[in-house]
Amino acid sequence: MTDPIVRFGVEGGSGTGGQHLPFARAAGADGWLFVSGQTPMVDGEVIHGGIIEQSHQTIRNLIAILAEAGYGAEHVVRCGVWLDDARDFPSFNRVFKQYFGAHPPARACVVSSMVVDCKVEVDCVAYKKP
Repeated sequence: MTDPIVRFGVEGGSGTGGQHLPFARAAGADGWLFVSGQTPMVDGEVIHGGIIEQSHQTIRNLIAILAEAGYGAEHVVRCGVWLDDARDFPSFNRVFKQYFGAHPPARACVVSSMVVDCKVEVDCVAYKKP
């Protein structure tokens, strides 16, 4: 019997300092795809820049994982957003709208300190009829 859950990136990526990440980038079943929280990292390092630059990179990372699994931004039904600073909310919203404006998902946004030294993290749930 095959596993009804499909996992992407189970080999684990690398986080800051090359640390092995012990989770899948995404996992899906029956048309649903759950994408792990993405931060503004490139090659395991957080990019420099403010909330606008970091928001663009974070969402590009999220969309790259969606694409790897055969989904697009139009399939996203919900996003979770963590911001390091509440004052970044309007700037983040402007960037978010550039990627999801045509198909806005449901969303929650909270202020929280991050595990890595960045300004934003985003995860999502997507659906595409199997």
